[in-house]
Amino acid sequence: MNDQKVRKKTCAFCADKNRIIDYKQSDMMLRYVNEFGRIRPRRQTGVCAKHQRELAQAIKRARHLALVSFTQE
Repeated sequence: MNDQKVRKKTCAFCADKNRIIDYKQSDMMLRYVNEFGRIRPRRQTGVCAKHQRELAQAIKRARHLALVSFTQE
């Protein structure tokens, strides 16, 4: 077994109340999308369930408006 302690990831949006999830911030959205264009899961990003739902909705809106591509090249 590993003797390393696993540090629990904290939600960046809960920790910093001034950060908002906005579909117009395409550079911030790309941080939560993997190299294939898929939305990263919570266990990878460390975002809480509430903000993960908001983030997914914002990424889908940004895709629809062509601010974020559906696939990465």
